[in-house]
Amino acid sequence: MKLQRFEDARQFYDRVKDYLLSQEAIHNLLLGIADTLIHHPERYQFQPYLATVEIDRNIIAVAMRTPPYDLVLSQSKNVNAVKAIAKDLHLSSEQISAVNAPTVESETFAQAWCSLTDQSYQLKMAMRAFQLEQVQHISQATGYLRLATESDQEMLRRWFEAFCLEAIGKVESDPQAWINHHLQQQAIYLWQDKVTVSMASRGQFTPHGVRINLVYTPPEYRGKGYASACLAGLSQKLLDQGHKYCFLFTDLANSTTNHIYQLIGYRPVGDWHNYRFMS
Repeated sequence: MKLQRFEDARQFYDRVKDYLLSQEAIHNLLLGIADTLIHHPERYQFQPYLATVEIDRNIIAVAMRTPPYDLVLSQSKNVNAVKAIAKDLHLSSEQISAVNAPTVESETFAQAWCSLTDQSYQLKMAMRAFQLEQVQHISQATGYLRLATESDQEMLRRWFEAFCLEAIGKVESDPQAWINHHLQQQAIYLWQDKVTVSMASRGQFTPHGVRINLVYTPPEYRGKGYASACLAGLSQKLLDQGHKYCFLFTDLANSTTNHIYQLIGYRPVGDWHNYRFMS
């Protein structure tokens, strides 16, 4: 078993692409991060951690971390590969605050990491990955989908911060940097009724699909079908643009959104756990 690190994102992507594509929906986050590292490296301030674990040149696990964000792991064919990643990161004195991975791999890493560091771990969020190939249902909510513009900046900042606080309890990234990039990429979409009532964003790309994130409706506009309409409208637009799949992650604790997404046509493909580490 050999762990190999990569300095060059393109070289790394060429090495791991086939392995990750064998389960594209499960690995949409890793594929999306790799795509961003190649095409928009300016979005990351620090050198990423990019690694594979291989046996006889066959990949059995992939690891990625773009500081200050969480470590992300692929599905693995061998739990010892996950332990090897934990050992490599520990020997390198990497400061890992959390791991985000399929359930088996995330728990294996958390246990290995805490045995090496004497830290403890706690489940931060249980998530489910979904894939859509065809929109099945579009809400009859009044209004229409529109592209966000520069004039929406103030509202987008408020909504971005509100989403982060509601979803994960803190604002992890710079709201203005996120807004600037996504406006430039024409990636933020809004549902417009008499006023703007809901938001969804086109996220990172995979070879055959695209992830949707930041689906958010302010509390005063909930219960009227706006989020469903916004998500369904954006999903259809992305499929019409030639993407074969749309992907998204949901918080399993939110039964309402999980139900809504499945009505639209999203199908579950696997569960992920995000564990945080504490001294």
